[in-house]
Amino acid sequence: MLMEGEANEMTWLVEQEHLASSFGSGLADVLATPVLAGFCEECCRKMIDPDLPEGKQTVGTEIHIRHLAATPQGVKVTVHAVLRRIDGLSLHFDIATSDEVEKVAQGTHTRFIIDTDRFSHRIDKKREELGLT
Repeated sequence: MLMEGEANEMTWLVEQEHLASSFGSGLADVLATPVLAGFCEECCRKMIDPDLPEGKQTVGTEIHIRHLAATPQGVKVTVHAVLRRIDGLSLHFDIATSDEVEKVAQGTHTRFIIDTDRFSHRIDKKREELGLT
């Protein structure tokens, strides 16, 4: 059962593919903001997945982060997420990240609980409409 106040923490080692210079979001050899956002989403998702009923999953619908400090390759970055509020099918999280030296980012993230089959059907229908099947 999902409960407000639940928390999760995950750590990643910043590798070459995580760098802004490799990801295409900049030229610096530091953790790319879009990759950091992905780490934040994954931390939140993995917190709640075990509590979802069969046939349900979540999708990210909103993320706001302030990327405060650069993290170079070879340094670990940790994301800490707290499920702040449950509003029907919307799940709202507070997120904070740090590396081995300092605070790296803070923000919020929202995920929405969806029916897996219904969602897949809508995606398949869109592919058909575009002739991609």
